[in-house]
Amino acid sequence: MDWNSLHSLLGGVNKYSTSLGKVWLSVIFIFRILVLVVAAETVWGEEQSDFVCNTQQPGCRNVCYDRFFPISHIRLWVFQLLFVSIPSFLIGMHVFQRKKGKKNIKIFNQNTDLQKVKIDAPLLRTYMVSIVFKMLFEAVFMYLFYWVYEGYKMLRLVKCSEYPCPNTVDCFISRPTEKTIFTVFMLVTSAVCILLNLAELCYLIAWKQLKTRLWYSVLHHMAIHL
Repeated sequence: MDWNSLHSLLGGVNKYSTSLGKVWLSVIFIFRILVLVVAAETVWGEEQSDFVCNTQQPGCRNVCYDRFFPISHIRLWVFQLLFVSIPSFLIGMHVFQRKKGKKNIKIFNQNTDLQKVKIDAPLLRTYMVSIVFKMLFEAVFMYLFYWVYEGYKMLRLVKCSEYPCPNTVDCFISRPTEKTIFTVFMLVTSAVCILLNLAELCYLIAWKQLKTRLWYSVLHHMAIHL
């Protein structure tokens, strides 16, 4: 996964974000991507080769590993980061279309600054929709982790009776405590991101309502004097 490309894409959208949106992006790259690249991938490593069962029956260890780890934690976290990042690209697409339309309308005006895009009501709605989808994806993946791995705690010992195992065998997971700590850390970070998204959404709704009230107040004041 090319994290630098993802950082560049999100960084371009970041200039249209609020202060809370910039904090969210910092949390994504410092506490999630950096931890995932530097530490988590090293902790998991060759997970399947470290999964040991007390049987020599061919194929038993493979099916037991697939039973308890249908998808790697690392891959699921990568999918989560990608899905959470996708809504931010809606803003970039919206801005691109605005710039393209602005260029077509004022193509004979050489002094037009195409880099500036006014954050108006349509762009604000797109931004708010992207926040809702980010919260939704975060919540879905948090539940998905719980459902796939049957909890957030990494067990030391699991019992497996899948075919072709001759009977119920004991299988041991390597470094369960360390993996549990990383799993909880990533889940807590997801929860923090949801709280940041919720706070940003509430801020935008309050700001929009305040702006509307001020506008109506100005119109009312003008009508009285007329």
